[in-house]
Amino acid sequence: MAQVAAPAAERTGVDRTAEDVEVGELRLHVTSAGTGPPLVVLHHSTGPLWTPFYDRLTEQCTVRAPEMSGYGRSERMASARAPRDLAILTLQLLDHFGPEPVHLLGLGLGGWVAAEMATMAQKRFASLVLVGAAGIKPTVGEIHDPMNSGWIDYARLGFSSDERFSAEIGDEPPEDLIDLWDYSREMTARVTWRPWMWSAQLPALLRGVRLPSLVVWGDRDRIMPLNCGEQYAALLEGSRLEVLPGGHTLDLETPDALADLVSAFVSQQRS
Repeated sequence: MAQVAAPAAERTGVDRTAEDVEVGELRLHVTSAGTGPPLVVLHHSTGPLWTPFYDRLTEQCTVRAPEMSGYGRSERMASARAPRDLAILTLQLLDHFGPEPVHLLGLGLGGWVAAEMATMAQKRFASLVLVGAAGIKPTVGEIHDPMNSGWIDYARLGFSSDERFSAEIGDEPPEDLIDLWDYSREMTARVTWRPWMWSAQLPALLRGVRLPSLVVWGDRDRIMPLNCGEQYAALLEGSRLEVLPGGHTLDLETPDALADLVSAFVSQQRS
């Protein structure tokens, strides 16, 4: 399947630059905007989408939004079989932007990749923010498996209710957005299929991470149980858990509240 360009829905008002960065034999696409401390944002399993949430972050930060290998306009690492593979590639990508530590924010699957990156090279990061992150097996509840349903149904469950999905996305999502979700589905299956969306190794590795960390969860997350967020907060030394009203995709459902929380946290690390 061909790479998928940006849906029209992501074309917001902030001026952005885009580039393809060579990482080994792959080209990885990166969008950047804003001024201030560098903040790298890793997207959901549904694929990269620049939204008003990113716009709000650019008011305080220089936002760099890589499209992970196999998603959007980034070339696919055919042999990738785990989020840790994506984490290694993304770390190599960051070397392109210089050696200074950056703030790291991961959404959903991007949160899992961000957590893996922190276990490998925590000196590369000034802070870590995980929002509805995959990667941890819940002890209460179950992670929803979209492979047993349509990708539109999975995106709908990303909101706290079907009504909230319709209010933000519409009853019939645009075709280019559906194409993005469908294209993302294959890479997600490649790297998270067995076991589905969690790692047996990650919890023990997280205990060695000493970064300032913030874990954010929606109080009505229908995809990733809140218990996963509680475990992340317990494993990451000195972290705290913030629970916001909303579902799994807080960046779409409550972008202002989430952006305010993230921006304040990043600002605190500079003081």
